[in-house]
Amino acid sequence: MSSVTMKHIYKKYAGGVIAVTDFNLDIEDKEFIILVGPSGCGKSTTLRMIAGLEEISEGELYIDGKLCNDVPPKERDIAMVFQNYALYPHMTVYENMSFGLKLRKTPKDEIRRRVEEAAQILEIEHLLDRKPAALSGGQRQRVALGRAIVRNPKVFLLDEPLSNLDAKLRAQMRSELTKLHKKLDTTFIYVTHDQTEAMTMGSRIVVMKDGVQQQVSTPQDLYQNPNNRFVATFIGSPAMNMLDDSKLTEKDGKLYITFGDEQDNATIEVPESIASKPAVRSYIGKEVVMGIRPEHVHDEAIYLNNYPQYKCTVTVDTVEPLGSETNLFLIIGGKQFTARVDPTSTAKMGDKIEITMEAERMHLFDPETEKCIDL
Repeated sequence: MSSVTMKHIYKKYAGGVIAVTDFNLDIEDKEFIILVGPSGCGKSTTLRMIAGLEEISEGELYIDGKLCNDVPPKERDIAMVFQNYALYPHMTVYENMSFGLKLRKTPKDEIRRRVEEAAQILEIEHLLDRKPAALSGGQRQRVALGRAIVRNPKVFLLDEPLSNLDAKLRAQMRSELTKLHKKLDTTFIYVTHDQTEAMTMGSRIVVMKDGVQQQVSTPQDLYQNPNNRFVATFIGSPAMNMLDDSKLTEKDGKLYITFGDEQDNATIEVPESIASKPAVRSYIGKEVVMGIRPEHVHDEAIYLNNYPQYKCTVTVDTVEPLGSETNLFLIIGGKQFTARVDPTSTAKMGDKIEITMEAERMHLFDPETEKCIDL
């Protein structure tokens, strides 16, 4: 078993700075958990508290049901992989991978068996006699992982391990780490600021902001059902469109939402699946923030014909062709708006065009609390 439980964890520094606030999380055995958020949100501090490298100011940390607040790092049976790899430059790959086992006075035969086994898993058997200076970034990353694997820890902690790699290698290593997790069949806790890494690797994601958990869920649920504005805009690229100062009105039993001011506005119907919710109806006559993802905004005829009740006229500000798709940066009701459309789109800068939305996929947020009101 390699479960981790954190109950009401706080990290407070001298001078009253609170880096992590009331952090609660149950990590099940063999899970791949991702802590994601912008720089300074407390994710690495949380990981270091699990490792024992940072003291817990308040709260309780359990590893396999054992209270570990005061347990030294070396006795927690965890292994940590750092952003900078932390390899010893004067040692060979074999020596780097075996160093921790030698300190524990593991028998030589056992050390060799474990190192060769880890090297085989990571496909670095041919590098065992090289030193770090002779390795590429991706190879150094594998060595750092190998050094952790040989210890057979209960929990792997990975702190932004791919951030020093180029984009192509990062994509490859994401896939390799996912496969490695399945091979090792143990618990991974992974910190990143990259939402693509979080979405593609984690079984569950913890979104953090300013030291506070915002939402914990599966990647798909976070994407489809964000519980607040921050999660909605942090997860997904391009980010979810947010139309502030939108207003809900009711006419002839139907709900409508208007963007922009009276001189330059756009109005669409609110789908019944959203309009019927009591929380949404309590905002009739009030301002809300409407959010919708760029891929749910269309300029193709088939969508314009299928969703006429969600149609409006916009101005094309910029066109960004990406080969497999095109991003249209639009002005709607005086607000900026992005549509991810088919690459065959003929829209040009300055054009006035009609767009429509898959409005069943919109979300409405309270402008003050920023909480989603349609879940």
